[in-house]
Amino acid sequence: MKFLHLSDLHLGKQMNDVSLLADQEAVLLGQVVPIARRENVDAVLIAGDVYQRATPQAEAVALFDRFVSELAAMGRRVFIISGNHDSAQRISYFSALVRSAGVYVTEAFEGRMQSVTLSDEYGELTVWMLPFLRPQQVKRFLPEEKIVTYQDAMQAVLRQTPIDGKKRNILLCHQFITGAVKSDSEEHTVGGLDQIDAAVFDAFDYVALGHIHRPQRVRRETLRYAGSPLKYSFSEADYGKSVPVVDVREKGCIDVHTVPLSPMRDVRRVEGMMDELMRMPYSEDYVWVTVHDECVPPDARVTLSGVFPNIMKF
Repeated sequence: MKFLHLSDLHLGKQMNDVSLLADQEAVLLGQVVPIARRENVDAVLIAGDVYQRATPQAEAVALFDRFVSELAAMGRRVFIISGNHDSAQRISYFSALVRSAGVYVTEAFEGRMQSVTLSDEYGELTVWMLPFLRPQQVKRFLPEEKIVTYQDAMQAVLRQTPIDGKKRNILLCHQFITGAVKSDSEEHTVGGLDQIDAAVFDAFDYVALGHIHRPQRVRRETLRYAGSPLKYSFSEADYGKSVPVVDVREKGCIDVHTVPLSPMRDVRRVEGMMDELMRMPYSEDYVWVTVHDECVPPDARVTLSGVFPNIMKF
């Protein structure tokens, strides 16, 4: 069974008051959908932060509807959990109805992890779905547990979860795993209380993580952040974006490879003397321009906008 792992869409996000919806549409409908078709995946895993905010604008909701509808029309199952930017209640609207179309959406957490069991030639495979959790949420439903940190909360939930280790288990999760490399576009918790040790997830054959925007593995190849499909800050300028494709065969046999994504407009830094910058090729990328001249003309930014119309920082 083959899965495409996606996360942190942040539909509706803006950078420097510039809407990224057109860029998000181009990468989801123009690249991710064709990759799902070309790789012949059975399902798409979306590990949280579907939207930029808990009350997304209508255009963001419409884009996500088109994206999921195209995947479902191709016969691909879709598994969706909510992230810290999402409203768990809004994400789960009509979840019972869309299940018949092969779209599985987590409902608001009520003390237990939700799951869907699939079958292929190697037997049963369970997809576990855990929306973003805070310690106080878990404490509400498991008052007998001693819960202070995010790790306490995660361990308490897993103790309540009947995982059959002889079968294949995949987890969708939206949390910060210790050792992951962050970017400036994510929310951070002071003091590190949001960190969870990777060893907590040893019972799962593959962990599809969301929350961190840089694509990366954490401790093992099968515990992985897909990263956001687009660059959402200049701290991400120097690394590329991709989606993992996960081929799960018999128990213990998993192959992971990544497929690169190419944005409609890149996010990058450019710098140099004024005359050097003016000789650079015209580009509609989102850029942070640094001019090295000692005496910078007062209209330098306006002049450079003829070469870089989408200057976000100067």
